[in-house]
Order: sequence, then structure tokens, then C-alpha cells
Amino acid sequence: MAVFAASGASAGVAKRLDLFGVVFVGAVAALGGGIIRDLLLGAVPPYALTHWVYLVVAVLAAILLFWLHPQFNRLRRTVLVLDAAGLGLFTVTGTLKALDARVPALGACVVGMITAIGGGLGRDLLTGEIPIVLRREIYAVASLLGAGTVAVAVHLHAQRSPLIAGTALLVFVVRIVALRRRWQAPTPPPAVLPGPDPGAS
Repeated sequence: MAVFAASGASAGVAKRLDLFGVVFVGAVAALGGGIIRDLLLGAVPPYALTHWVYLVVAVLAAILLFWLHPQFNRLRRTVLVLDAAGLGLFTVTGTLKALDARVPALGACVVGMITAIGGGLGRDLLTGEIPIVLRREIYAVASLLGAGTVAVAVHLHAQRSPLIAGTALLVFVVRIVALRRRWQAPTPPPAVLPGPDPGAS
């Protein structure tokens, strides 16, 4: 969660937001996915808003980033690794919570993915960027793969602890390998503009 908050705060710093703006974007990045998940499942008020420690951790991480962002930029690789770990864990816990709420498997996969990427979506929208999950990077796809794995494993009555650890590791590995090998999702080919009509005068 602190890593997601730091990534949100970093985006706010890059956009030259003030302290409140940086903290707000950091909190959205850290808590947004879980809040959306709880709202989709009818768990209101959302868990993150009733347990103060989550909000405090997000705010403190964002404030630290605000003051220490030059040092943070040197740790970019470490942050990407931690972000990948968070992606896996949020995917698994979100999917399991949806399944426990008796959401059908397909819907639970969507909820799990939204749990993992919802904060990043909010971060990018608030800072005026096209969300990373809608661009070429293998991010949401890795989350959806993990969510599908969880749904299948639960259907096969797999034990929870190995399921959580194994699936979170799967998402982590896919994300890290995609970063190292620069894997990208396909995008549409560029439009071909018609040339001038040779017969036109």
C-alpha cells in the first residue's frame, strides 16, 4: 500500500502539485482499488475508510515522497519491483473477497483486477495521463491472469495459503518478466492516409 501511495505521490510531484494535491493523489493510488472493490461488493462503508491505519500509512508515504522525491527517483527499479508484488497481492485478495461474497467466477476476476489497478487508474486520471492499464504495458493483463488462476484454484478447492502465495508470485513474475523483456500488448496499426487522386486536376 505504501508503494502505491508513493507511486501516486510521485506522479503528483511530476505534475508540480502542492502538498495537498500530492497527498491526495497518493491516497487515491493506495486506497482507490480497495474502495472500489468494497463498493462493488456492497461492503459499505469501505474497509479502508473505517480502519484509520490504512489512510495514515498512505498519507505518511505520500508526505515522505513529497520531501524525498529526488532520492526516490534513484530507487525507481526497487519501486517497480515492490509495485509488482503489490499488484499480485491486491489481485489475489480482491478476487478471494469477491468469491467469498458469492460473486460468480468471471465477475470475481473483474473485481480482483479492479482491486489491483483501480488506484493506478485514479492516479493517472487525476494527473491528466492516459491510464497505464490502457496502454501497451503488461499490467492489467498480469492481474487478470492471476485473478483467473485464483478462481480456478478455488473451484478445485485449493488450500488458501498456498493459493495466495503461489498466485501472487505468478502475477509478480509475469509483471517483472514483462518489464525486463519489454513485452507489450498489441495496438492497432496506424491509419493509412489516402494519397492524392492522380486523376484530379
